[in-house]
Amino acid sequence: MTTTAAQAPGPETEQMLREVLDRVADKWTLVVLDALETGGELRFTRIREAVGDISQKMLTKTLRQLERDGLVIRTVHPVVPPHVDYVLTPLGLSLAEAVCGIWKWVDTHVTDVQRARHAFDAASARGGRDRG
Repeated sequence: MTTTAAQAPGPETEQMLREVLDRVADKWTLVVLDALETGGELRFTRIREAVGDISQKMLTKTLRQLERDGLVIRTVHPVVPPHVDYVLTPLGLSLAEAVCGIWKWVDTHVTDVQRARHAFDAASARGGRDRG
């Protein structure tokens, strides 16, 4: 991203950018966003099933962070047993759409990356790669 001095983001914007990138780069955030974008309004257990190998504690933490950032709405229904639904906000949907490009890139280039990794590993195994 190139900016001129006149366009340079202020410190608050730069800090928010770092925080959002940290959140999106988190191991579970993208997968939870994808589950909610695909499934719409979901109960906690359905999100956990869609995400796969995530602990209850980590899913709870991830959802709370997304809620704090205004990306998810949590609705508690006053029934027994408790019924809690999660849904993306318009802000969350826009983020999910923005990061969707990453999924598309991976889908398009998975073979290229695998080929590059194989070539790198083969060269490293032959000692053909400088260590430095």
